[in-house]
Amino acid sequence: MKQSNKKHILARYLLVVGFMLMFSSLIIYDTFKTTVIYAHQWESKADSLWLDTTEIEPERGKILADNGTVLAANMNFFTARVDFGSAGIKDDTLRRYLPALCDSLAAFDPSRSKTAAQWKAEILEARAKRKTSFRLFKKLSHNEFEHLKQFPFFNKRQRESGLYAEKQNARCKPYGMMASRSIGNVSERVDTVYNKATGRRRIVSHGYHGHSGLEMALDSLLYGVPGKAQNIQLTNNAVKWSIVPAISGYDITTTINVQLQDILEEELSSMLKESNARWGTAVLMQVQTGEIKAISNLEWNEEAGDYVEGRNNAVLGYEPGSVMKPISMMVALENGTVKNIDAKWETGAVWNYCGRPIKDPHGGAALSPREIIEMSSNIGMSKITVQAYGNNPDGFRQQLVKMGFFEPYHSGIGGEMEPKFAHLPNNNGGRVALTRMAFGYTTEIPPLHILGMYNAIANDGKYVCPHLVKKLSRAGEPDSIVPVRYIRRQVCSPENAAKLRQCLHDVVWGPHGTARKWVQSDLVEIAGKTGTAYIIGKDGRYGSTKRLAFCGFFPYSHPLYSCVVLMLGADRGAGASSGVVLKNVALKMYARGLLDNKSDYRVSAAGHVPAAPTLYATDSKSRAANLNNGIGLKTAKVLARPGAGASKVVPNVVGLSAREAIGRLERRGMTVRTQGYGYVVEQSLAPGQRYTRGEMVYLKLKN
Repeated sequence: MKQSNKKHILARYLLVVGFMLMFSSLIIYDTFKTTVIYAHQWESKADSLWLDTTEIEPERGKILADNGTVLAANMNFFTARVDFGSAGIKDDTLRRYLPALCDSLAAFDPSRSKTAAQWKAEILEARAKRKTSFRLFKKLSHNEFEHLKQFPFFNKRQRESGLYAEKQNARCKPYGMMASRSIGNVSERVDTVYNKATGRRRIVSHGYHGHSGLEMALDSLLYGVPGKAQNIQLTNNAVKWSIVPAISGYDITTTINVQLQDILEEELSSMLKESNARWGTAVLMQVQTGEIKAISNLEWNEEAGDYVEGRNNAVLGYEPGSVMKPISMMVALENGTVKNIDAKWETGAVWNYCGRPIKDPHGGAALSPREIIEMSSNIGMSKITVQAYGNNPDGFRQQLVKMGFFEPYHSGIGGEMEPKFAHLPNNNGGRVALTRMAFGYTTEIPPLHILGMYNAIANDGKYVCPHLVKKLSRAGEPDSIVPVRYIRRQVCSPENAAKLRQCLHDVVWGPHGTARKWVQSDLVEIAGKTGTAYIIGKDGRYGSTKRLAFCGFFPYSHPLYSCVVLMLGADRGAGASSGVVLKNVALKMYARGLLDNKSDYRVSAAGHVPAAPTLYATDSKSRAANLNNGIGLKTAKVLARPGAGASKVVPNVVGLSAREAIGRLERRGMTVRTQGYGYVVEQSLAPGQRYTRGEMVYLKLKN
């Protein structure tokens, strides 16, 4: 029995030894094959791995405002984490510093989402579980992370505190949503590569590239030139050695002015909310250069419950409505159909042309070209256009082609479209379509192209190209400046441009102008045109919802800026919505001295003679006289001064400053409420009447 067991044990040992010898033989054979037989192949493969190059992504260029303010740039952010599994962390040390650390973390947290007690509970739990990646904060700047390292316990060596940071690079916009759609966004561009030898697929990154706005339109300039790196074996480790350095992208200075952008966005947003519109777009441009100083695209967002930066409607095509009429009138002036803008044309209220009626709510029996624009007459504009092109409907489009109307701007705004005008056949259908084109239907024109033509009218016929890019620079050194580019040196003659300016002036200042009630201002003289276009519904018919436009320029006597505003679905007319936006933008620019204006007081609407300011002296007639004599004015006034008066009757505080009036009334035991700013012009309780202690008195103040 014992002999039999011994034989079985020996057999097993021999079997195990045999397997081990066989396995060892295979290892020795493969080693010999690798190091001797196929040595040159493996050496070649190893060399190829070391010589293999990888791409170094360049630093993406910054997008700047016209004064160098950063609108978009790459920034390094840090996610602060703690490795609670670190062997260097001592529990007694952590607990000793924990109260002070948690207080510091609670105070440091910008969202105030956790109290010191909550921080303490989470840290103790993370330490108990020996978490190696406990996140404290994300998206910290370098300075914020350095500040975090000074907190109790974290100010120790990394091994003892466990604190470390993950570095991330992100594209940031310091001004948030301001002009965000025009600036654009970036995203990582990746490809899937299939390896036939291994049968595997791998993701290859080509860096971050723009996919909208300026980021997309100027991506080749912003991205830069990738570099190349190679794996190099050093004494202690292997590193990636740069053999071809990456070249950073250009910093692009745009034409955007931050102050004007803020004004435009604020006024557009305010009107959208006031008129319950669906969306709105506005563009402000410098007349002589074509520089786009501000652009805003806002639309209602249900989730946000507010108007947010939306798609770039400024460069998308829409039926423009009556803002097309001045462009049609420009064609008529240039081809000689209209010579005298004061000559009368027979119009009427209804005109049947080729079996299709045109109704004119603004029309009259006979109107001049000036009145046709002022009153926005569809019939008048159609008759003028038909007289020139009734026998050749496509001639209207051909004339616009000669004027450069369809040429792309390459403004730098992503997604820019060109105007769409159908080629019209020489039949009744083409003639009917021609009449509609003349007053802004059966076409699709981006608001930016409408603005470009109005800007030419303001610029004596010089058709400059709207653009967003001002200059390129790299490493702080200017590389190139983008010059003023002309679509046409003269899209129309200076004489015809002056006639068109007069027509647009009448729209705001004429007795029957469609914008006279809304856009007039005695501070800034504005000229422009209203436009209304009904939109086509899902049933293919025009519904009741309207797009409302106003395009114009200011100041009228020496145009500096042109502006277009387009809104969808506002609950009021074009002048009262889009026109008011433009007017308020102009007034705010005037108030800030941005229209080459020096004074800040009103002018007389009748004679345009500056009105002298009124100065106030608060102590005596002698002070008022000194002001008059010293400055050469005759308008200094003496304000009422605080006096004792009767103790049981209401004092007279009219003429006092707000501080003096409130003080005097409150000393008598009355409660004061004020309305307005400046000096008291009216009080609710008459002077001299008796009052009870604590009684309310309302004061109306005015400068």
